[in-house]
Amino acid sequence: MTTSEDFTAHLRQELQGIRDAGLYKAERIITTPQGAHVRTLAADGTSRDVLNLCANNYLGLSSHPQVVQAAHDALRTHGYGLSSVRFICGTQDLHKTLEARLSRFLGTEDTILYAAAFDANGGLFEPLLGEQDAIISDALNHASIIDGIRLCKAKRYRYEHNDMADLERCLEQAAADGARFKLVFTDGVFSMDGTVAQLDVMRAVCDRHGALLGVDECHASGFMGATGRGTHEHRGVFGKIDIITGTLGKALGGASGGFTSARREVVELLRQRSRPYLFSNTVAPSIVGASIAVLDLLEGSTALRDRLLQNTAYFRAAIAAAGFAIKPGEHPIVPIMVHDAQRAQQLAARLLELDVYVVGFFFPVVPKGQARIRVQISAVHERSDLERAVAAFAQAGRELGILA
Repeated sequence: MTTSEDFTAHLRQELQGIRDAGLYKAERIITTPQGAHVRTLAADGTSRDVLNLCANNYLGLSSHPQVVQAAHDALRTHGYGLSSVRFICGTQDLHKTLEARLSRFLGTEDTILYAAAFDANGGLFEPLLGEQDAIISDALNHASIIDGIRLCKAKRYRYEHNDMADLERCLEQAAADGARFKLVFTDGVFSMDGTVAQLDVMRAVCDRHGALLGVDECHASGFMGATGRGTHEHRGVFGKIDIITGTLGKALGGASGGFTSARREVVELLRQRSRPYLFSNTVAPSIVGASIAVLDLLEGSTALRDRLLQNTAYFRAAIAAAGFAIKPGEHPIVPIMVHDAQRAQQLAARLLELDVYVVGFFFPVVPKGQARIRVQISAVHERSDLERAVAAFAQAGRELGILA
């Protein structure tokens, strides 16, 4: 008979195996608001000011005075929390206002808020599709999409990453298998590579095959496209996507909360049957109020989006000129390829010693042999910040033998 001690010993062995493989993920403590520069606290109690290149704070709104003030205002007028789910006594006027504003911003009929973006994807597929239906998913889709699909009884098909010919093959197979409804679902921007989905091509392919098209916009809402509406605006298919999921926790303020935006009937059925919505507490009023202020800022000016675009173009060119191999693209996610997991961790550690805060990514987050440093550029980075970052990367790269 096994005991709790046996189980604990098993867990210790598993954890040691993760450490021995160089795959252990340690958390760093930050003692300041999120921003281009933050203060970190080490285990020995020492702290240091570092240049932050690993946040999803694309537009720098996490600590924007107008956003923070809106959160304070909502806290004062609508309280700290609702102590309820939405359908019991957890829906305030602020929630309905934000849902309407997001619908307008994204070009859809209606929107439903979730406690987290993971929940938006986790609660999407099972209420809408059944055994007679098919979901066709990109091979590199986010874990939340994968988990949401697993909860659904629809037939599953997976096409090679960003491969439109293979997408078409899957749609043909789904039709041959007798699928009633077919939903193609993709990340708008893939978080590890910065690849931007070919939504214009995908829309045309889906139309040829009578399929719905859905997209996760977590790394796109607020700054992709001429006015920051997202990947669908960037690819010229604004208003032509059937289902959009996304987050309030990245460019749109950086707190927490997610959403699904779609036709009115889709959202109405999700309100009735989507389990993460029905059984999770309402998004806090302070987050909702601040998110409305974020949309005010973005609808009023593209200045932050434009600054982000300029910063991204500069850093991509400069880090490549320094000799690093990066994944090509135009997105502020800049994967700097190291390939070896332990070396990626060593590079991140050395950069922290040089007061540049980055994180190494490796298996199982990315495939084996594809370890990298994922740099994320923000609109609040100054040119001097980016120059300093490139110099630190070059120094660390030479010291570790990554650069010649």
